[in-house]
Amino acid sequence: MNFAAVYDRYRAAFEAALIKKIERESKGAFPPVLWESMRYSLLAGGKRIRPVLFLAALEANGLAWAEEMPLAAAIECIHTYSLIHDDLPAMDNDDMRRGKPSNHKMFGEANAILAGDGLLSWAFEIAMDEAARGEQWREAGKILAHAAGVCGMVAGQSADLLWKSGGERELEFLYENKTGRMIVAPLEMASVLAGGKDRAAWVQFGEALGRLFQLTDDLLDAASGEDEERLTAVKIYGMEHAERLADRCAGQCMQLLKTVEADTGFFEGIVGLVRSRKI
Repeated sequence: MNFAAVYDRYRAAFEAALIKKIERESKGAFPPVLWESMRYSLLAGGKRIRPVLFLAALEANGLAWAEEMPLAAAIECIHTYSLIHDDLPAMDNDDMRRGKPSNHKMFGEANAILAGDGLLSWAFEIAMDEAARGEQWREAGKILAHAAGVCGMVAGQSADLLWKSGGERELEFLYENKTGRMIVAPLEMASVLAGGKDRAAWVQFGEALGRLFQLTDDLLDAASGEDEERLTAVKIYGMEHAERLADRCAGQCMQLLKTVEADTGFFEGIVGLVRSRKI
């Protein structure tokens, strides 16, 4: 398998569908600044790893992935809203995102908050439309809502603000919720749409991949001096031990893929991509 080519196939198809969808929805919308700010962040690029995971898991489970672009868009809307709010002065106070000025630097803090709110609301409008297709789509929407909400990503973000120090228990909560829930959700959603095939195995793999993603985040932040105000694996274990943990976690991901009854070659490539990423 040419991993890069397959990844680009998913990402390019998703980008085209996303552009088409937001341009159709925003046409003539008022006030224009709301959709302009939403569009600015949603179409700012990035790896699109969450929708790609969803589309790839659909194909691995034998489904027609190109037919599920609306739910892929809902996943990315939620991720993008979280980035907009993360960058706000009251949160991480970041001026740049994906090589461009953050939303609040372009549109002001109040408009950035509303852009995030708009993307979150739109995500569930999309999911509700898809739920009309049947029980499996309703269940997929519930998975997404749970992952994004007060028992998932929002809880993780709140804990990240609360804990400036702590131990392994606190770190595991952050990993599971702040990052992990929105990595697990696309994989579990795809399994549900396939009738629940290997659901537990996909969840376990997603949990390990989420830990790997956050471990590499911690290592990258430590290397760039950006982790002073956060609880990270590097603060608890030190850089060398955290590197070993990341390698061990990558190995665990590979082992868990063996429990999935599907062609998982693409996901082996995802593990390598996450472990070796530089940004």
